[in-house]
Amino acid sequence: MTKALISLPSLALVTALALSGCSLTIGGDSSSQPQSQEAQTSSDSGSAAGSAKGTSSARATGTAAATGKAVAGYEPGQIPPIPMFELPDLSLLTQSTGAFTPDLTRTITSQPGVTVRPARCDASGSLVSGSTVLGGDGSMSTSSGATSVTNNGDGSGTYSDGKVSIVNNGDGSGTYSDGKVSIVVNGDGSGTYSDDHLSVVVNGDGSGTYTDSATGESIVINGDGSGTYSHGKISIVNNGDGSGTYSDDKVSIVNDGTGSATVDGATVSAKPVPKAGKVGTFPSIDAAKPVQSCGTVITLEDSVLFDFGSSGLRSEASTTLSNLATVLKDSKAPKVQVQGHTDSISDDASNQTLSEQRAKAVTDALTSNGVTATIESVGYGETRPVAPNENSDGSDNPAGRRLNRRVEIFVPTF
Repeated sequence: MTKALISLPSLALVTALALSGCSLTIGGDSSSQPQSQEAQTSSDSGSAAGSAKGTSSARATGTAAATGKAVAGYEPGQIPPIPMFELPDLSLLTQSTGAFTPDLTRTITSQPGVTVRPARCDASGSLVSGSTVLGGDGSMSTSSGATSVTNNGDGSGTYSDGKVSIVNNGDGSGTYSDGKVSIVVNGDGSGTYSDDHLSVVVNGDGSGTYTDSATGESIVINGDGSGTYSHGKISIVNNGDGSGTYSDDKVSIVNDGTGSATVDGATVSAKPVPKAGKVGTFPSIDAAKPVQSCGTVITLEDSVLFDFGSSGLRSEASTTLSNLATVLKDSKAPKVQVQGHTDSISDDASNQTLSEQRAKAVTDALTSNGVTATIESVGYGETRPVAPNENSDGSDNPAGRRLNRRVEIFVPTF
């Protein structure tokens, strides 16, 4: 009798189920935009948040602290947007690269405006954004040691390995848990994400909440144009009718929604506050092959590094870049790429030039701080947005634009 030899670990890999979300952006535009062709917001980069802890983290794009009688990057009386918040690239939660990836996600502390996450690349090795994937080919069931994989062939299946448990119900819904991270996808646009410090709720009707106990950030989007944001001494209220308030330890702004605002009691002209955008829907689960991390990407919002419309580094950025340089040196990464990105407000040529200048400024700062890795500096202008610059109705999306204005530092796997 001939025996059929089956490599169970290989089958488990082929059919491993990986629940993931495509870096879901679920906040909205909620403020006046800066009065300039080159729009730019600022982040409270001085207040550290908790560790990003690799892939098991989500982020909120922190808002600006005030400078003088105006919020940094804004005209007097203008109120920053209620920040957008995102889910991480969940396809990376259950995948191991099988190669050494610099452990920067545990070393660098994320904070408002600075995010650390695993990187994903296309076939050529270029950095790309993540997408929601669930692995599984055909109908089968196999197990090896503590790992058990079942694929029912109808879109549903399960995966467990003693630490990670995944259930795909085949109707767009499913669950993921690993002892630290819990994800529930209801398949109707709603869902939840939680870990040791973060809780994200998407209700599927345009509303949602984001709470990070490590940073103290809290975001509420009500789905009717109103919402709130708080972080430390910063508080933003958008009433959804053009009026709203902003306050921190330096300035207090009250916009009455009729064309004027009071700044520390003084009346100034100010446009009404745009409605906060609705929260997007939670991604459903599809069948596809899992992907692996190709390194680490560190994203810095432009306002953490630069003043409005400038490629000169702010004095406050020196500490952030010095700390980043230390981590890069300690990681012994042989190669680093610094990428500059803008929104689409100005013309293509201006955006391209600004992105190149900002990437070079960061590159020069890292080099001056002792980074000896080969650093490639490149600007992409407005060509690689991570969020819509406009809403579906054609109106401006300030919160989306602020995500697009960024510098990314990509450290490939080595």
